[in-house]
Amino acid sequence: MARHRSHSVAFKRQVAEEFIAGETLHALSKRHDISRQLIRIWVGKFEAGALDEDAQAADLIQEYEARIAALERMVGRQALELELLKGALKHAPRSKGASTSVVTGPLASPSPGGAS
Repeated sequence: MARHRSHSVAFKRQVAEEFIAGETLHALSKRHDISRQLIRIWVGKFEAGALDEDAQAADLIQEYEARIAALERMVGRQALELELLKGALKHAPRSKGASTSVVTGPLASPSPGGAS
């Protein structure tokens, strides 16, 4: 599976400015080894102002907010799982003389014949 390359905003802006200055799509595509369609997209974004640093910062904030929301959902699911497990532990059947300490564990049963 081919991995997509990532280009900086400065590079995208440079390519868009070269196109607007009169460079052909074919020449830019060959020189930078990128598709002509991608150049068209970058030029459209450049003309719309989407390649400005303010727009880039807004995109970054939006990306961080989406990540925070995903992490909050994950924490919520884990909190529900913990509550479910605590409730199941409370209602789990236990034998009357059994120790429930995590540190000591269950009491050892004496061996038949005694220890020598």
